[in-house]
Amino acid sequence: MDDSSGAPPRRSRRHWLARTGGGFGLLALTDLLAAQPDSVRPPRIPARAKRVIFLYMPGGPSHVDLFDPKPRLIQDNGKALPFEKPKLERTKTGNLLASPWRFSSFGQSGTPVSELLPRIAERVDDICVIRSMVADNINHSGAALQMCTGEQAFSRPSMGSWLTYGLGTENQNLPGFIVVSPAAVFQGAQLWASSFLPSAYQGTLIRDLSRPIANLQDPSGDPERQRAKLDALHQLNDIHKRDRVIDGELDARISSFELAFRMQREAPEAFDLSRESVETRSLYGIDQPATELFGRQCLLARRLAERGVRFIQLFDAPRNNAWDHHSGLREDLPKRCAAVDQPIAGLLTDLKSRGLLEDTLVLWGGEFGRTPTAEGTNGREHHPFGFTMWMAGGGIRGGHVHGATDEFGWHATVDRVHVHDLHATILHLMGFDHTKLTYRFGGRDYRLTDVYGNVVRSILA
Repeated sequence: MDDSSGAPPRRSRRHWLARTGGGFGLLALTDLLAAQPDSVRPPRIPARAKRVIFLYMPGGPSHVDLFDPKPRLIQDNGKALPFEKPKLERTKTGNLLASPWRFSSFGQSGTPVSELLPRIAERVDDICVIRSMVADNINHSGAALQMCTGEQAFSRPSMGSWLTYGLGTENQNLPGFIVVSPAAVFQGAQLWASSFLPSAYQGTLIRDLSRPIANLQDPSGDPERQRAKLDALHQLNDIHKRDRVIDGELDARISSFELAFRMQREAPEAFDLSRESVETRSLYGIDQPATELFGRQCLLARRLAERGVRFIQLFDAPRNNAWDHHSGLREDLPKRCAAVDQPIAGLLTDLKSRGLLEDTLVLWGGEFGRTPTAEGTNGREHHPFGFTMWMAGGGIRGGHVHGATDEFGWHATVDRVHVHDLHATILHLMGFDHTKLTYRFGGRDYRLTDVYGNVVRSILA
C-alpha cells in the first residue's frame, strides 16, 4: 500500500504502523486498543508519577484568603483598586476587600497558609503552591472546561481521558478513570468525557458512595455460567464487526461488558470503606459530620490509587459550585475549608506513609480564583487573571512557592503558569511530551494542550 493514500484497510494497519513508527494518533486505530483499551502502555519519556488524584473545588477558591496573603489589601482595605481593571469583567466589583483571616508560616519551608486550613498547613512541606495561575475564561462553564479539558468552548477529551488513552490502567478489573461528584457541577459530564477519543476512555461517574456502581454483584451467583454467556456474546460481536469500519463506540461497548464482569470480582472490595481501620477512617475525618462526605471521597481515592486506577477526580460538590462565594464569604468559606481540610491532609499523610505519594500526583484547585475586590459587602467575583493551585507528590518540589501575583493579588506577575502549562507539566510527570500525545480527528491532530503549553520545570523535584 502507498503510504500517501491515507488510512490503510483494517487488515494491514499493524504493518503500516510498523513502517511509520506508530505515533499515538495512529495507535488508537489498532485492533489491540479496540479489543483492550485499558491495557498498560509504557510512557514515552521517564515518568515520575503513575497516577493522578485531582481534588477539584468547583466554583473558584479565593486565593487571597487561603494561600496568597496580601498585606497591601489590609493596608488599603475599602479603597479603590489603584489601576484599571481588565476589560474582561462579569460585574463591576467594588473596592478592595482584605482577607478576614490571618496567615501564618508553616513547615521548614515557612510557606504562608490561612488559618482556615490548619491541617493542610501541617503538610505544606510536601506541597508546591503555584500562586501565578492564569486562565482565559471568566465564567464557570468555559473556565471549568478549560481546566479539565484544555478547551473553553468546544467538547474535547478530558485530562483523565488523555492519560488513560496514553497509558491505559494498571488494574484491568477497575475503570482507569473514576470521577466522584456527589452533586451536579457546571458542564457536568463534559468535564470527564472522552469526546472524540474512544468511549472506553471516558470517566466512570460515582454519585452515591454507599452504592457507587449499579449491579456490582452477580445476581446469578454463578461466575462460570456468566463467563460462558460473555464468551458467546463476544463471538456474536466478532461476527457483527467483520467487514465493518472500526467503530470506537461499538468497541467500547463490547469491552465494557468484559470490564463489568471483572469489576464484579474486585470493585466491591475496592469501594468498601468499612474494611479500613477506625484509626484510618478517623485520619480522614469520616467520624465527624463536617468532614464525613469529602473524607469518604479522599479515602476512596487512596484505595483506588493503590489498586492502580490511573486518574481519580474528586469534586467537592455537596451542592453545585460550592466554592462560588459571590456573597456569604465570611460564613461559607470557613465551612468549605472545614469540610476538606482534614480529609485532604489525611490523604497526603496516608499516601506518604504507604509510599504512594512518590508516584501519585495530587492536584488541588478550581477553575479560577476570586477577586481581591468586594462583590457587595461580603463576597468576591470570578477571577482568572491570577490565582492559586497546588500540587504534591509525583515528582513535584515540595515546600516550594512558585510565582506571584501583584501586591493586591490581581494579576499574575512573576512566572505565570497558564492552564496549558499546568497540563503540559502533568503530562511530563506522567511520561509524555505533551506535543506528541495526539489523536487525529476531523483531519488534524489534537492534543490536551492544543498548540500551547510549556513544562514548568522549576516546580519539579
